[in-house]
Amino acid sequence: MKIKYFINLHKGTTFFFVLSLMLFYDNFTIAAWVYLALHSTYGILWLLKDRIYPDKSWEQEVPIGAGLIVFCIVSLYWVAPFILISQRAEPPLPLIAGAIALNIIGIFAHYVSDAQKYYTLKYRKGLITEGFFARCRNTNYLGEILIYFAFAMLTMHWLPFLILGGFIAGIFIPNMLKKDRSLSRYLEFTEYQSRSLLLFPKFWGNPPEPVEIK
Repeated sequence: MKIKYFINLHKGTTFFFVLSLMLFYDNFTIAAWVYLALHSTYGILWLLKDRIYPDKSWEQEVPIGAGLIVFCIVSLYWVAPFILISQRAEPPLPLIAGAIALNIIGIFAHYVSDAQKYYTLKYRKGLITEGFFARCRNTNYLGEILIYFAFAMLTMHWLPFLILGGFIAGIFIPNMLKKDRSLSRYLEFTEYQSRSLLLFPKFWGNPPEPVEIK
């Protein structure tokens, strides 16, 4: 089975998981509803993205056992809603507002940059050095980190931040470095690398010149 089926299962069932927590713990506070809306919407958008502009890296075939391990790993993200709802956390309204704002920025960066990457590579292979990727080589990863950072903010607990840090150190950064090694085969990469950063936008200096489509 494709690895994306297990990831999509997690994304698609997040709404039911969080709602079940709310029902089980009889917790219908503003924070619980906000979390349900944010995380569920993220999952729905993920499924829509997979239908409209899928990520080829998730098309890999894996044994069912390996796929279930992947499902269990990504389900660590469910620790945040469990803590928030079971412990009846009540984040102050300014923190809720900040988490919503950060989540929206993350959603925009993640899904729109993935769309740029998909449709650019569909019609022209090579480096993408403009738009979302002009100053940051992994805007999509940055967006995903902001999304889960916002979820962790709502819990006001250290564990979701630790889990996110584990994903960043164990999965995101190795994938970004692997991508850099792959892109280094292009002659323009050295200049592009000097004008952009791995994860955060480089706001100083001139962005790399866009590669002309021939």
